[in-house]
Amino acid sequence: MARFTEYSILGRSLPTESEPTPKLYRMRIFAPNQVVAKSRFWYFLRQLKKVKKANGEIVGVNVIHEKRPLKVKNFGIWLRYDSRSGTHNMYKEFRELSRVGAVEALYQDLAARHRARFRSVHILRVAEIEKKDDVKRPYIRQLLEPGLKFPLPHRRTTSKGWFAANRPATWA
Repeated sequence: MARFTEYSILGRSLPTESEPTPKLYRMRIFAPNQVVAKSRFWYFLRQLKKVKKANGEIVGVNVIHEKRPLKVKNFGIWLRYDSRSGTHNMYKEFRELSRVGAVEALYQDLAARHRARFRSVHILRVAEIEKKDDVKRPYIRQLLEPGLKFPLPHRRTTSKGWFAANRPATWA
C-alpha cells in the first residue's frame, strides 16, 4: 500500500457576470488522500492565481496511475522547501518503479537529511529521465553501468549439510 497517491485536480473560480466562463486550472498533486489533495490545490491556487476556495469550485479529481509499474525508472524531481534559515530550490534524482515511489523517497530523504516536513515541501516538477547521459547524480549513474553485479562476500562454502557437530568457520 503506497503512502501517497498522485491526483490530477481541475478547478476554477466561480462564474460571475463579468466573467461567465472562468479559466480552468489543472495541477498534479501528490497526497495521502483526496481531501489533502484538494486542500493543497487551493493552497497553491491561492498563491499563484489569487483564487480561494470560497470563490472557486473543483471541477474534477482523478487518480493518476503508473503506465508501467513493474519497470525500474530514473526520476528527476525539482522542488522548493522552507528550512529554518530560508527557502531553498533543489533538484534530486531517484531510481524507483513509479512517480509516487520517487516522491515517497523524496519526502523520506528530505525528512532525514534536512528535517523538512510535508507542509514545507513544494514539488515543482517530476520527470522521468530516459537517457543515461541525462542522469546528473553519481549515486544514480553508478547503477546504470552494464554488467553490474552485487557479489555476496560472506558465503558459507561447506559441503556438509546444514546441521553439523561443529560451528563452521566462515572467515576464510
